[in-house]
Amino acid sequence: MTSPAPSTRRGRPPKGSGQLTRAGIVAATLTVIDGDGVDAVGMRAVARVLGVDPKSLYNYVDGKDGLLDAVAEHLLGSIELPARRGDLRGDLRAIAEAFRDRALLHPAAAALVLTRQLASVEGLAPIQAVLEALLAAGCDPREAVHLMRTMVAALIGTLLREVNAGPTYGTSDIAGIAARQATLEQSGLPAVAEAAPHLARFDKREEFDYTIDLALDAVIARIDGSMRNPR
Repeated sequence: MTSPAPSTRRGRPPKGSGQLTRAGIVAATLTVIDGDGVDAVGMRAVARVLGVDPKSLYNYVDGKDGLLDAVAEHLLGSIELPARRGDLRGDLRAIAEAFRDRALLHPAAAALVLTRQLASVEGLAPIQAVLEALLAAGCDPREAVHLMRTMVAALIGTLLREVNAGPTYGTSDIAGIAARQATLEQSGLPAVAEAAPHLARFDKREEFDYTIDLALDAVIARIDGSMRNPR
């Protein structure tokens, strides 16, 4: 007579899952995201990648939100933040570049990395780096927070556009540019037709550089103005 299979209690890893780790769960979650997107993440989907009972994951993360937070913390915590050199523009630019490099390693996870609200040291490290640079430049904490949020908004916007860019933003291949330009020129909208050669083309690197430089110009101008006209 065959003995019934032992039951697995919620939160206790099943037999054979002794090698399960939080790092392994994060890697498996990234596998799901890279293959099927953030919406596909769930305890069952990640457990299938790992070959374990979904219940065993609760020993490490608290449901889907826990999986997403763990991935965001991993990606943010692994950003190679540059040492501050005392040049505000250069320091903020270097942080933005490091942020972009990490986000683009897993493009499908970029929105997750940029929009989860985290309280961990890993999740707050990039914010700490930006605030340090702004405070060192003479900003008071209130102004530093406003400027930091402006920088983050610009960074989030341009990176989300970069990883999700579609026909609305143009294209980068020659045939696609020509087709898009023709469509725009025939739109019957004068301003759109005039700008068609530029609207039809979308270079991700160029757009990132332009957006970040514009944001940095605004930040520097704001700080310089505050120094000349203190409140």
